[in-house]
Amino acid sequence: MNNLILVIIGSALGGGVRYWLSNAVYRYFPISFPYGTLIVNFLGSLLLGIVIFFLSDREIINTQIRFFLTLGFCGGFTTFSTFSLETFNLLRDSQYFFAMMNVLSNVFLCLLGIILAYIFSKMI
Repeated sequence: MNNLILVIIGSALGGGVRYWLSNAVYRYFPISFPYGTLIVNFLGSLLLGIVIFFLSDREIINTQIRFFLTLGFCGGFTTFSTFSLETFNLLRDSQYFFAMMNVLSNVFLCLLGIILAYIFSKMI
């Protein structure tokens, strides 16, 4: 199958899951902080790391599945552009503490997701 079609399908699925998950989070967390985006970015980074460091490096998946999962699903699922807009909105609304928390939490948790995936892939 054409790689472009795989990326398009993966992006659509990732975007749908992102929409569902980021809204579901607010059943458990207050809306005063963008927890949905934070959780989606962390999980997307973790999944991307697992696909690259574990599945792809060990040749468990082929190139087409890697394109589908990385460029497609993870690309549609993660929300860095939304993260940037939400941070801007917090700054614009003079919510400097929440803006700082949003930046630091997203950066460190997403790095942690990649690190955990790397460690996991080396253990197995």
